[in-house]
Amino acid sequence: MSQALHTPPPAPARPAPAEGDLSALAAQYGLTVSGARPSLREYVRQLWDRRHFILAFSRAKLTAQYSQAKLGQLWQVATPLLNAAVYFFIFGLLLGANRGIPKDVYVPFLVTGVFVFTFTQSSVLAGVRAISGNLGLVRALHFPRASLPVSFALQQLQQLLFSMIVLVVVMVASGSLPALSWLLVVPALLLQFVFNTGLALVFARMGSKTPDLAQLMPFVLRTWMYASGVMFSIPAMLHDKDVPAWLADVLQWNPAAIYMDLVRFAMIDDYGSSYLPPHVWAFALGWALLAGVIGFVYFWKAEEKYGRG
Repeated sequence: MSQALHTPPPAPARPAPAEGDLSALAAQYGLTVSGARPSLREYVRQLWDRRHFILAFSRAKLTAQYSQAKLGQLWQVATPLLNAAVYFFIFGLLLGANRGIPKDVYVPFLVTGVFVFTFTQSSVLAGVRAISGNLGLVRALHFPRASLPVSFALQQLQQLLFSMIVLVVVMVASGSLPALSWLLVVPALLLQFVFNTGLALVFARMGSKTPDLAQLMPFVLRTWMYASGVMFSIPAMLHDKDVPAWLADVLQWNPAAIYMDLVRFAMIDDYGSSYLPPHVWAFALGWALLAGVIGFVYFWKAEEKYGRG
């Protein structure tokens, strides 16, 4: 008598775990969403851990900037110096923009303004392209994206330090010998670096979604330069003009003018406190903190979006 073979019935399908269970399971094993934005505190820690990369990247960019030119790194100094020479010819000789400034002071006044403003201008332009111009790096490696605009701002600071060698020569040739007041340049440039980094972070996020911003920014920055007293003294130029008081205050207290005035005051003997707006150091600190904090938080808010379409 043959015995019939029976296959056991299939086991009932196990229900899929609920979303809450998955979250708990991921938390149990320390798993996180790939590419998710970290907390602000964790982001700062990650950025600090990449400090050696930031410094090395800025140095590499600085070295490669003029690698194809025969004069090489000399263009770091020659470019702003040539700009100063052109502005001196146009504004100093032809337009008489040296009103209210002694003739022997105007050359160091102009060179200082060009060098210091170029520091901000170059940081902003580099920040606009920090993400959009390095998409391959952003998509290939995992690192805090703020490393890029911070690195570009640091690159411009290093370039400014090369220019300061020429600025010292111009100062000495104009009769302004080294003095203790020159030490004020250090805090002034550090505050400007924080300010520039904040702007670079803001425009890095904006430029990551709007590449055409890189074409618009040179016009905006050129207008800012003409309104900031690079080629002329704002108080002297507005002295006999029928200008609203609020407009004069805006021109004098705009951050570019503040940082230029501080460096001029520190290094030029005949550029006294009468050329400075009141509470100039407080404004310099305020602009640095405002731009630095807002720029960093604004950039961090979109951390998970960079390089994704």
